Amino acid sequence: MLKKYIAIVTGGTRGLGAAIVHQLASNDWNVHFTYQSDEQSANDLLDKYENVFAYKADVKDYKRTREVVEEVISIEGKIDCLINNAGIKRDKSLGFMNERNWRDVIETNLSGVFNYSKFVGKQMIKQKTGVIINISSISAFIGLKGQTNYSASKAGVNGFTKALAKELGPNNIRVNSVCPGFIKTEMTEQLNETEMIQDITLGRFGSTKEIADVVVFLISNKASYITGQTIIVDGGLAI
Repeated sequence: MLKKYIAIVTGGTRGLGAAIVHQLASNDWNVHFTYQSDEQSANDLLDKYENVFAYKADVKDYKRTREVVEEVISIEGKIDCLINNAGIKRDKSLGFMNERNWRDVIETNLSGVFNYSKFVGKQMIKQKTGVIINISSISAFIGLKGQTNYSASKAGVNGFTKALAKELGPNNIRVNSVCPGFIKTEMTEQLNETEMIQDITLGRFGSTKEIADVVVFLISNKASYITGQTIIVDGGLAI
């Protein structure tokens, strides 16, 4: 890849977000990532790469989102790629799910995508180029007990992706979503892997690198004719 491409990655300190930051930084991108609370992991990334920059910011915070995007633009002068990765789970059966469980998940997983896409999208329209990747989930398609909030948020991300791709396509901006299945991260540690892999065609959980590889492909020129798509990367879970 060419040097000095600029990316923003939300939720970049853990799991898939950290894997994406590593992949891009290793390929000479300047990577600006957000995080909410994990100072140690953020500092570890900053220590490892000279071309990585951190911003403490909650993706739910509309005003803070604008500040982060404006700061990146002031430093770099452009944004080539936005990866909306930040997401949370608050799993409970609907009867026991309180309003905060619902709102926190919807506002983080879906409104956070809106916030960053709005402000980065404006810059990309000025540039007449750019790529937005939204990290969704297989839960948008199959649903799991206790995940009405999470499944709803990720299904919303997929619909958002298709609509935004139509809006931004005339400006040479591509928008796609990636839908991971069961990936080994902190978010899946509580799952019974032995039981869950019985439904996965390839018989195993995926790795964060496998998802990051798909993301890197989608932002590259090799995927220059792909937009408005939801790419499922689930080892055959949803077949």
